[in-house]
Amino acid sequence: MESLKMFARRFRDSGDLERRVEELEAEVQECRQLNLRLAELTDVVMELLLPVADRDEARVAELLQSYRDSVNDPPVPGPR
Repeated sequence: MESLKMFARRFRDSGDLERRVEELEAEVQECRQLNLRLAELTDVVMELLLPVADRDEARVAELLQSYRDSVNDPPVPGPR
């Protein structure tokens, strides 16, 4: 138990503990951002899969055409 106290004291005295907490907070924030991106991607996939599962052929065709149009047509630059 004494070695644990010495270990904690070493981190506390050198300021490494504060630096490590800041690093961990940054990593948590990065994980939150990745989770948000994953949730957004999941939403997009669900928008495409639900009409297929419901056998809504018209909606599937509409979504696929919209996707193809967005992929095939590069965005037109606006006026500057």
